[in-house]
Amino acid sequence: MTTQLATFAGGCFWCMVTPFDKMRGVHSVISGYTGGSTPNPTYEEVCSDTTGHVEAVQIEFDPSIISYEQLLEKYWQQIDPTDPEGQFHDKGHSYRTFIYYHSEEQREAAERSKQKLQESGVFSKPIVTEIVPASTFYTAEDYHQDYYQKNPFRYKMYRKGSGRDDFLKQHWAVKKDNSELKARLTPMQFEVTQNNATEPPFRNEFWDHREEGIYVDIVSGEALFSSRDKFDAHCGWPSFTKPLEDDHVLEEMDATHGMIRTEVRSKFADSHLGHVFEDGPEPTGLRYCINSAALEFIPKDKLAERGYGQYLKLFD
Repeated sequence: MTTQLATFAGGCFWCMVTPFDKMRGVHSVISGYTGGSTPNPTYEEVCSDTTGHVEAVQIEFDPSIISYEQLLEKYWQQIDPTDPEGQFHDKGHSYRTFIYYHSEEQREAAERSKQKLQESGVFSKPIVTEIVPASTFYTAEDYHQDYYQKNPFRYKMYRKGSGRDDFLKQHWAVKKDNSELKARLTPMQFEVTQNNATEPPFRNEFWDHREEGIYVDIVSGEALFSSRDKFDAHCGWPSFTKPLEDDHVLEEMDATHGMIRTEVRSKFADSHLGHVFEDGPEPTGLRYCINSAALEFIPKDKLAERGYGQYLKLFD
């Protein structure tokens, strides 16, 4: 197996680990510093903007499973590429955005990707993210590695407070037309995804569905869950131990009906999916209890045809 490196700077490196960490084909995501002149800089030195370094992540990936182009697409969807001063409420050189290429092929792919984004119209301002050669990468202090796992509450509060999530939702969320959705979805699908309804247990499409494949958002088609992670929770709704892509599934506090629960929503369509509970089996101990009405199933033999070919490796 031959792996490659991808190095991206996108502001606070805590927030740049989670989008890539659980992607299939990614072996590691390391937080660190690059682009400067001072050997072995510390976090305090980098933040002082005196070393020339920026906060970045270095990704080791298997190109036979996930392409560099897919990583680039994910990268653009995590940042504000139009800000030359930093990212969100973090300003200064150390928080600027850069793509550090490790080969001529990566440089060309990054240039194509940047041009495509500029022409897409997602952003009205020019894309200012620089594409530069990779240089020495220094691993950050241990407490910065996998920060989202070590300090989940503080991480979520920081990410929300920084304005990153609201910005990404504003620019990347699926533009929805209620009249079009009502024409395309069943009444139950519309009520669940758009009005946070809950379908009846045991009387829904996928609660006991066992075919191999993936489940995607019925509104947007974004990949959400795999049959490999599905289990029978005896609750009457499809249940999963984890999402297929962590950053496609967002968790929010739900204080309705006199309870405090964790709601699960899709990232780009902002569809209500269900809730997550801490009573699931190993290895996660979680139970993502999801409404069938929020899902479309793509069988294994249709993945490539439907544009989900990158998930075929799940079923080898």
